[in-house]
Amino acid sequence: MITASVQLTPDVVLRPAVPADAAGFARAYLRSRDHLRPWEPDRDDAFFTAAGQSERLRVLLAERDEGRGMPWALVRQEAGAERDIVGAITLSGIVLGPLRSANVGYWIDPGQLGRGLASAALTAVCAAADGELHLHRLAAGTLLDNVASQRVLAKCGFVEYGVAEEYLHINGAWRARRLFQKILNDRRP
Repeated sequence: MITASVQLTPDVVLRPAVPADAAGFARAYLRSRDHLRPWEPDRDDAFFTAAGQSERLRVLLAERDEGRGMPWALVRQEAGAERDIVGAITLSGIVLGPLRSANVGYWIDPGQLGRGLASAALTAVCAAADGELHLHRLAAGTLLDNVASQRVLAKCGFVEYGVAEEYLHINGAWRARRLFQKILNDRRP
């Protein structure tokens, strides 16, 4: 399990998510609801509550404890004290053995866009996936028209390797995904 935090900017830290983040994630998702709608699955109103986020975190942290995932929060700080969650990045579907791979997904609060937070967080997570989890590869996907996220992936060394048609049900319809990967190292498993 990863426990270290990473200072991404003078006022934003990347740290492992904890159960006490439920209310902060609820506020962040509610603030970001319209911004995220085109890129995420349909969410019921309960998702945007502290109780809904508590359940989501319970599942994510159980997957972490089983070695199948790792959730992080991006937290804005003022005078050294945590203030707001302003994004998240998660490794999911971790597979060891000869594959040693995981999927990565992320989002940033719309009020924090353009600050390089997604690139900084993804760079830090790639380093942790390589150095601490000893993974070989990370995979990511974007909707075809999510050019901003594609730029983040390219900036962080991900390369496109295909398109999966009708891959995910997003914003009311089956959507194609542009698929990316980053090879982290060439170590033996």
